[in-house]
Amino acid sequence: MSNTLSTSALDVLVLGAGILGVSTALHLQQRGLRVGLIDKQAPGQGTSFGNAGLIERASVIPYAFPHSPAALLRYAGNSQPDVRFQWKALPALAPWLFRYWKESSPKRLAFAANDMLPLIERCITEHAPFIRDSNQQHRISEKGWIDIYRDQQAFASAAVQAKRLSQQYGLQVQVLNATAMRSSEPALATTHNLVGGIHWLDPWTVSSPGALVQGYAELFTQRGGSFIQDHVHALAQQDSVWAATTTQGAISAKQVVIALGPDATPLCQSLGYRIPLVHKRGYHLHFTPSDDTPAPEHPLCDSQAGFVLASMEQGVRLTTGVELASPDAAPNPVQLREAERIARQYWPLGNAVEAEPWMGRRPCTPDMRPIIGPAPHHTGLWFNFGHAHHGLTLGPASGRLLAEMMTGEIPFTDPAPYSAQRFISPRN
Repeated sequence: MSNTLSTSALDVLVLGAGILGVSTALHLQQRGLRVGLIDKQAPGQGTSFGNAGLIERASVIPYAFPHSPAALLRYAGNSQPDVRFQWKALPALAPWLFRYWKESSPKRLAFAANDMLPLIERCITEHAPFIRDSNQQHRISEKGWIDIYRDQQAFASAAVQAKRLSQQYGLQVQVLNATAMRSSEPALATTHNLVGGIHWLDPWTVSSPGALVQGYAELFTQRGGSFIQDHVHALAQQDSVWAATTTQGAISAKQVVIALGPDATPLCQSLGYRIPLVHKRGYHLHFTPSDDTPAPEHPLCDSQAGFVLASMEQGVRLTTGVELASPDAAPNPVQLREAERIARQYWPLGNAVEAEPWMGRRPCTPDMRPIIGPAPHHTGLWFNFGHAHHGLTLGPASGRLLAEMMTGEIPFTDPAPYSAQRFISPRN
């Protein structure tokens, strides 16, 4: 991959080489623009690196803030493995959490689901040509994933919900009793009280999300795009040209896309945009598979405990749910340890591959919609970030939507729900 960036006559400079930035760069490149891509890390090494590897076609309902008193009481003790929080971080997070709670009411959640559906519906079809053209087929499985349950009441409720979503959205789903689930995953322990599972068949899964993004980035450079590994310290506009200040000097382009995920906030604030973006932290650790400790055939999601077990090229990846903490807080291994304790009750995990777990940050808006579109107060400045748990899923679809907006095409869906304008006060 090219590590130098020719800065002459760039049409667009994309900041961020995660799945959102790389996908945006590819779509713009396909439309004949001269595109540069820049990131302080190698492609796919940020938030895109550490996830469960799901291209989540079945996730039609956004992750909402709980509203039932029982659920709120359950989380209030801060002892659940799926969601944990740092007490001292709560005062600063309170305004964002309150808006998140309001946006998660049944009526508003239905609006959010409707707004997100056009992106979700295109996630597979937009990934597919990038997978083919970058020769990444060996990293893709089309067998879906299984949501496993240890509680009969929770399983019965999930089965009803799955059938409803299947009928409403045309999704393929199988409700598995304990016997059928163990037939799909023979290594599941028979001694633990697993009562059943929900097999979502539409999603695709990826054996190395970071490598997939790197493959897309290599496709971008093979097609003539330029990538440089450097940090953008500042952005400024003079006349009709944007200048990005890096450690190696200034890079100029007619237009700029901020696709920096959780790192978008400082640059946006420097330009006067205070977008309420909170980072839901997550962890993962790999375990060595063997004859006695095989890798699962499908990603296994324990929704009650908030983690996923997935077969990856690095080993069996155990991912955690959500941690809310101060941006500068040190990693906290408690959540991952509890997830590992529960997982070992029904899956034969081997030894840990890494000495320390990986920690990443999911950039989340309080209304559960990403920011895709033009900056309200600057010409030639565009946003593509805030995809929460679904960056890998929605990267190519979001990149296509933004590229269509930037080149004057008719967008495949109304981009209004993703506009930054909803968070930005008008200038006098």
